[in-house]
Amino acid sequence: MHSMLRFLLGCGRSLSTSATSLSYHTTLSSPRPKYSLLTLLRRSSIFNGGVSDKVRSFCGYAAEQFSDDEYECDFENHKASSSVANIDEWKWKLSLLLRSETDQEIVSRDKRDRRDYEQISNLAKRMGLYSEIYGKVVVASKVPLPNYRPDLDDKRPQREVVIPLSLQRRVEGLLQEHLDRMQLSSGKVTECSADSKALDRVEDVNPDENPDSFLDGSVMEKVLQRRSLRMRNMQRSWQESPEGKKMLDFRKSLPAFKEMERLLQAIARNQVIVISGETGCGKTTQLPQYILESEVESGRGAFCSIICTQPRRISAMAVAERVSAERGEPLGETVGYKVRLEGMKGKNTHLLFCTSGILLRRLLSDRNLNGITHVFVDEIHERGMNEDFLLIVLKDLLPRRRDLRLILMSATLNAELFSNFFGGAPTIHIPGFTYPVRAHFLEDVLEITGYKMTSFNQIDDYGQEKLWKTQRQLVPRKRKNQITALVEDALNKSNFDNYSSRARDSLSCWTPDCIGFNLIEAVLCHICRKERPGAVLVFMTGWEDISCLRDQVKAHPLLGDPNRVLLLTCHGSMATSEQKLIFEKPPPNVRKIVLATNMAEASITINDVVFVIDCGKAKETTYDALNNTPCLLPSWISQASARQRRGRAGRVQPGECYHLYPSCVYEAFAEYQLPELLRTPLNSLCLQIKSLQVGSIGEFLSAALQPPEPRAVQNAVDFLKMIGALDEKENLTNLGKFLSMLPVDPKLGKMLIMGAIFRCFDPVLTIVAGLSVRDPFLLPQDKKDLAGSAKSRFSAKDYSDHMALVRAFEGWKDAEREGSAYEYCWRNFLSAQTLQAIHSLRKQFSFILNDAGLLDADASTNNRLSHNQSLVRAVICSGLFPGIASVVHREASMSFKTMDDGQVLLYANSVNARYQTIPHPWLVFGEKVKVNTVFIRDSTGVSDSILILFGGALSSGVLAGHLKMLEGYIDFFMDPSLAECYCKLKEELDKLLQKKLQDHSLDIHKEGKYLMLAVQELISGDQCEGRFVFGRESKKPKESTNDNRFTKDGTNPKSLLQTLLMRAGHSAPKYKTKHLKTNEFRALVEFKGMQFVGKPKKNKQLAERDAAIEALAWLTHTSDNSQDKYDESAPDVTDNMLKLLGKRRRSKRRSG
Repeated sequence: MHSMLRFLLGCGRSLSTSATSLSYHTTLSSPRPKYSLLTLLRRSSIFNGGVSDKVRSFCGYAAEQFSDDEYECDFENHKASSSVANIDEWKWKLSLLLRSETDQEIVSRDKRDRRDYEQISNLAKRMGLYSEIYGKVVVASKVPLPNYRPDLDDKRPQREVVIPLSLQRRVEGLLQEHLDRMQLSSGKVTECSADSKALDRVEDVNPDENPDSFLDGSVMEKVLQRRSLRMRNMQRSWQESPEGKKMLDFRKSLPAFKEMERLLQAIARNQVIVISGETGCGKTTQLPQYILESEVESGRGAFCSIICTQPRRISAMAVAERVSAERGEPLGETVGYKVRLEGMKGKNTHLLFCTSGILLRRLLSDRNLNGITHVFVDEIHERGMNEDFLLIVLKDLLPRRRDLRLILMSATLNAELFSNFFGGAPTIHIPGFTYPVRAHFLEDVLEITGYKMTSFNQIDDYGQEKLWKTQRQLVPRKRKNQITALVEDALNKSNFDNYSSRARDSLSCWTPDCIGFNLIEAVLCHICRKERPGAVLVFMTGWEDISCLRDQVKAHPLLGDPNRVLLLTCHGSMATSEQKLIFEKPPPNVRKIVLATNMAEASITINDVVFVIDCGKAKETTYDALNNTPCLLPSWISQASARQRRGRAGRVQPGECYHLYPSCVYEAFAEYQLPELLRTPLNSLCLQIKSLQVGSIGEFLSAALQPPEPRAVQNAVDFLKMIGALDEKENLTNLGKFLSMLPVDPKLGKMLIMGAIFRCFDPVLTIVAGLSVRDPFLLPQDKKDLAGSAKSRFSAKDYSDHMALVRAFEGWKDAEREGSAYEYCWRNFLSAQTLQAIHSLRKQFSFILNDAGLLDADASTNNRLSHNQSLVRAVICSGLFPGIASVVHREASMSFKTMDDGQVLLYANSVNARYQTIPHPWLVFGEKVKVNTVFIRDSTGVSDSILILFGGALSSGVLAGHLKMLEGYIDFFMDPSLAECYCKLKEELDKLLQKKLQDHSLDIHKEGKYLMLAVQELISGDQCEGRFVFGRESKKPKESTNDNRFTKDGTNPKSLLQTLLMRAGHSAPKYKTKHLKTNEFRALVEFKGMQFVGKPKKNKQLAERDAAIEALAWLTHTSDNSQDKYDESAPDVTDNMLKLLGKRRRSKRRSG
């Protein structure tokens, strides 16, 4: 028996010093591996006549409880094996993982594995596995791994919640008063509800079966016929007038006119038709007109109603204005437009241009589009989310409306995709009318201009305000991004032998990550000095790049001269009046230069453009579903987009296009852009899908042209469930029905609704409107500090960007009444246009909520509690949750951590970024964006009480006074009586809110008077006196049978372990104990190069005993789940060995 024990302990000689720090995790549970002596014998090849030198064994429990960095252990006597041996061991581990049906991943906290991570990562990749390193933990997995794993983070938020006892007593008293009153009135409420149900039944018996009670059908028919005749007379008189003839001659010159008869016949014969037309063919302005004119001429003009969607508001407005001018009538008569916040249409409008979102809103209330005869969906090639969604809805609608005609229009030749989606719908191509455009790629541009690129003159200057962004370009990248990876591969496959050595040298220095401000400036100078007259259109990635390049160009002696150059900008968030300036002709001998984003590719046409400069990039939002994070990064455009940009130069005469990238890179571009549906969060879309009552969200989206990945859909569904918009069965809740009415992100919609219910509507209305548009706070490069100080003054040290916005807007309103709005904005670095947009949005949102019955007729009633800043913070929290970040103070800084991303940073223009300390333990935020690091934008500090009552669902931990949120990511520890008070208060508050959402007329401030008082008392009185703790046990200790097993009959496990080792010929074990931050002790026992860690205990003696028990459990191969009293399997060989050793000891005593 001694020889067997010697062999068992001798196996430790060949074990690596940290083999015990490996554990297997499965998706369901993480049991400790159970190894019998027989298993070890098999692994050691004892049955093959010898003992292998590469025996490996691991203790799962040690890995879960111990990180070797936590102890100051002396490893000099137990040196780690070489990297080669470690990689060999990992080959074996990964092979086991691949063969296992239950295990999903390997988690290791071994120092060697962090050292060898790069080799382990390459090995895992070759074997078809994924790997990631999280701080001190290495993970290899069968499934893709996110950037952050909260379950492996020892420093995830654990909060001790403390409030004054007097405050708790007051809140408990008010809560009890509410409960008593509810119990007394419950009988009366039951009677009232029964009466109301009876009344509902009576109302259901007598529905209004004749909605159109004012006009008889035949009378209406005659009215429409008379109107049709009048429309025909007006159309003919315009066409016969001199102006009309001149306009008609111009329209006949467009390529679309030659196809008019064929198009009208195809539309009449087919319910769906796909039309592709190159830039300038006239499809957008002419096709809807042809149908309207045809119907008017046939005497059916008043019966015709056409909707034409555009992806952007500026294009809807510009096209409507153009078409109305071609028809010789003012905008808003027969032709109109409707975009968010603006519209010009009347009762006689029969051709309406609108954004896709407007048509989707109409479909919510009118699922059959009653009265509409034709629907045009333009620019479908852009594959916007609304356009793809609209196509699914319209495809579902067509069988119900056989008379409806759907015309899809695309600027590119990928019409086959859309044709197949609609069951082989016919396609018609209209040739474009563009002059030839000569394309110059980067190698040609360098030859033409003689510009010499170096590693320094390619750095884009973002000014003092964004100095970090300028400096970041100098730092070499550790990883390739999608821009550099594509370029590197393309350049390796090409040569530029036909070009001068100067151009080749420049190309070798080319930095594709940069936009190339200096190169753009050089090309603009070349055009202005040497080329013929004509406007220049420069395609940039976003507003930041546009504004920085504009400032650089204005400082140039030639390009900045207003007598020679008219410099304009075009961006989607600009005011409409500013955007319209780009269409106007410049004064004589002045060259117009327009800096624009990709919105100028197809949505708008600037007729006098002759030159185009294409940087080749566009700032695109991509959605990382695995990490649940949107990323806003520049990326290469598609070949189709490059052709569209080039085509902008050939509208009025032959043009020139300067592509600032080599031709080989263009060849490597994707053919078409990735659809927006596949690269953005789907929260709003999924809510709209449910509001259309079309069944399962997943099934509906699976019918899309290119369905999004299931993980992205599930993330959106989980989010909507978390905020209470969907129930567990994915049905719309009462809150969800209200949210679907609001044209904003669901979380902002929820904030609006809560603001109305809690009677602090005005400040919340301003916040939601402000978050729906651009930031009104300006940060000029030369006055950054002054602008930051101005915003901080509005914050008034309340640690909230949202409250700063409210004060800025209220100050602007006061200044406007006094007639000093301009001076106010100039003095406080505010955008007057953005504030005006906020004002307009406030009106729209107020109208919608008033229409829904959530607002009181008396404005003062809706704002009775607007002065209560704590309540406003609570409403902000209810809307922005689960956007929550913990605020942990360090010695000289603060750290912010979220559930999805781990460590995050604050945007530089946030008021909270200016403070050294923030007294609130939590920040709620509405938007996060990953550039290189994840940044959170506007944020507001909130207390523990606000987060617990207005955050997500709470669940109770196993221990008394332990509450959990966000599936256990956040732990709250508090007095059990306080935890009970929080849970009951939240439960009653949720019940009251549900009642309000069911019955709009309910006054919760009267119905739940004492409950509302309790809530206000608690959130106002919480002074954030708690603290963050880390590493606290939140699980109930397992009932381990090992303790009884090794301590029965008063046996000391430490003595038993020492006896076993000494009898096997080994030295005594060594113990090391660490005092934890939780005021507990954890011990480590070492022998033969192996380490075992016990559970945290109250004192050192108990900690060392527990560590000895863990070592004994491993030696005898027992585990918590192996001692099932119902287990009838044969006992382990080593159990018998332990008994024999015990008998041997007792027999010696007898003989003595």
